[in-house]
Amino acid sequence: MDVRTTETAIPVANAPSGAALTADLFVPAEPVGVVLFAHGSGSSRRSPRNMAVAHTLNDRALATVLVDLLTPGEERVDERTAELRFDIGLLAGRLVGIVDWLAAEPALGRLPIGLFGASTGAAGALVAAADRPDLVRAVVSRGGRPDLAGAALSRVRAPSLLLVGGRDEQVLALNESALSRLDGVGELRVVPGATHLFEEPGTLEQVADEAGGWFTTHLR
Repeated sequence: MDVRTTETAIPVANAPSGAALTADLFVPAEPVGVVLFAHGSGSSRRSPRNMAVAHTLNDRALATVLVDLLTPGEERVDERTAELRFDIGLLAGRLVGIVDWLAAEPALGRLPIGLFGASTGAAGALVAAADRPDLVRAVVSRGGRPDLAGAALSRVRAPSLLLVGGRDEQVLALNESALSRLDGVGELRVVPGATHLFEEPGTLEQVADEAGGWFTTHLR
């Protein structure tokens, strides 16, 4: 499939003065929806796992937006302290800003929006979905920490798929707890034999296929 790739800078209200977030946009010829990726702890928009999932979504006629949620200066601080990657309010605020930008963007604004979150990015995605119920139509979490979304879980109205590796026992327990607070809009699917990073043969492909099915069902 022919996919147009563009690097862009997205201004958001809660970034340092004058700063913008760098994003890679992958837009197929006739997209039916757009999926914004929220990467996890210590990762970036160039995460090989998220890029692999994004390309699978592109093959399903879904545009994808992979973005660094921290500015370069904040990333340097986070490399030393690892504190900003767990600042769910900060991450969610950035995602809300990008969702608003997407809704107003001429080429993509007509498309329904989905959020794909990994690790702590999943919590940010769920909080953003709760804050923008009229714009976010679906959420997928890959090995995520939805429990960190806290009280926002009960406000999520978008259908939310939680994907967890069967051997990622601690995160699986946290997802089961979060599922009970998603007020009927959540579904948990376990990928057999997978650990936290889905590095086992075939497991990331299963994640991409599950995510693709979820988004094409709920964004069309």
